[in-house]
Amino acid sequence: MSDATDARPYDALLLLSFGGPEGPDDVVPFLENVTRGRGIPRERLEEVGQHYYLFGGVSPINAQNRGLLAALREDFAANGLDLPVYWGNRNWAPYLTDTLREMAADGRRRILVLATSAYASYSGCRQYRENLAEALAALEAEGLPVPRVDKLRHYFNHPGFVRPMTDGVLASLAELPEDVRAGAHLVFTTHSIPLSQAETSGPAGGAYVAQHLDVARVIADAVREETGVDRPWELVYQSRSGAPHIPWLEPDVCDHLEALHGQGAPAAVMVPIGFVSDHMEVLYDLDTEAMAKAGELGLPAVRSATVGADPRFVAAVRDLVTERAAAERGERPERCALGALGPSHDVCPVGCCPARTPRPAAAGADSPYA
Repeated sequence: MSDATDARPYDALLLLSFGGPEGPDDVVPFLENVTRGRGIPRERLEEVGQHYYLFGGVSPINAQNRGLLAALREDFAANGLDLPVYWGNRNWAPYLTDTLREMAADGRRRILVLATSAYASYSGCRQYRENLAEALAALEAEGLPVPRVDKLRHYFNHPGFVRPMTDGVLASLAELPEDVRAGAHLVFTTHSIPLSQAETSGPAGGAYVAQHLDVARVIADAVREETGVDRPWELVYQSRSGAPHIPWLEPDVCDHLEALHGQGAPAAVMVPIGFVSDHMEVLYDLDTEAMAKAGELGLPAVRSATVGADPRFVAAVRDLVTERAAAERGERPERCALGALGPSHDVCPVGCCPARTPRPAAAGADSPYA
């Protein structure tokens, strides 16, 4: 284990997230930011925006990131880690470029980045790195100091990420009626992505699905050990978007619930392992749409908790920070990981999770800002 109080050579941590609207007037402008360059008509954005209007036009993601930000600052201070934590978003305030300007003005020159996406994929890793490169280029064009930026490794299999989800499954099983509990299937869910992106994810391809399957297996095994019941489980997908003719990962969670019902499954626990917190894809696609489907089928179903600001996840971030700092100092820190895949790489290699149209990306072997 690395020294939990030593972040050298880093002088700041940046919490980098997706962002979300915080009122009805924000919804369409936010969706325009998300889809910029794709030629999606405003009418379609207004249709998608209905999901947000069901919740007052407010995505929960910003409030959840404020909670995580506060928890990280509190944990760092309590454990003697002198590292300021900032927050910036891709698609809504506080915008990434504005936050990096603030960090540069505060004299931050070596920055670690925690992205709120645990797995390897274009949209979950490289696109964040492209956003970082774009923001750093803006600072450079303005004549501001350009800090060096490094991204923390993928944390999908860190114990501090996996164990809270395991406890969430156990708590959800306890919510089910006793007569269906033992036969409940585990339905692990994550964001669907285009098949082409899944096939090229990670350094050698196929990492997105492989990483999720590994985490699902670890959780299913831990639940079996705790309950004494070997439950059937499946990895399924949700929140598909984009043109219908482009193949995306399947099966969809609602289709899978129908299949389970047809097979006579007595109950289901939906486990959103692909999501760090309860943002809109969880609240609408699972809690609203999928739960409505389960109700229509008469299939008892519950949704287990995401990690959010669980103290174990917060401590895992501290561990990841000091681990990476130790590696940068030339040390050989212990790297915590559960499952069969082992700890992920620190630096994304050239060609990792490639974009359809190549763009500069920071915090990788191909970064123009190394």
